[in-house]
Amino acid sequence: MTDVPFSCRCGGIKGTLHGASPSSGNHVRCYCAPCRAAVLFANAEDVGSTGVTLYQTTPDKISFQQGRDKLAIFSLTPQKLLRFRASCCGVQMFTVLSSPKFALAGVMTNLLEDTAALGPVAMEAFVLQPDGTRKHSSILRLYGGVIGRALLARVSGRWKQTNFFDVATGKPVADIYVPTEQERANLPL
Repeated sequence: MTDVPFSCRCGGIKGTLHGASPSSGNHVRCYCAPCRAAVLFANAEDVGSTGVTLYQTTPDKISFQQGRDKLAIFSLTPQKLLRFRASCCGVQMFTVLSSPKFALAGVMTNLLEDTAALGPVAMEAFVLQPDGTRKHSSILRLYGGVIGRALLARVSGRWKQTNFFDVATGKPVADIYVPTEQERANLPL
């Protein structure tokens, strides 16, 4: 397991992903419209058909050395996945569920100093099929890993070790911005 530094595009937010390895998280490429739309909204860059690559782990594995106060939150739909971006340069950095009790955090891998510790992308989500449907590869590993890590974090109490929520209130560390209808109209949802 390796500690991997990360930073936003401008360096205003810096931190560490602790204990990264293929067995301690999921290295995933997602092709769903909301992930693509979120990157486009936050970064003003369209990933197109290349997908969004992230490393799914638990929030206690993410620490900040500077700039935690620069985290801003948006959600494409209220009460769903929360997406954290850097208020200094706008880049999307993390995804978490809307409750800290289910410990899941996705780190955008393009912000990691080195992705070698993650191993290769091991699963793909929402892959477009020739018939127009979407399927996941390695679905048992994808969902089993997420649920297993979240369950262990819940039982051990590690779910309370989060930089994304005030655990006492269950509220995120910043206000959640929901894009306007006009902003959403320009997104590939």
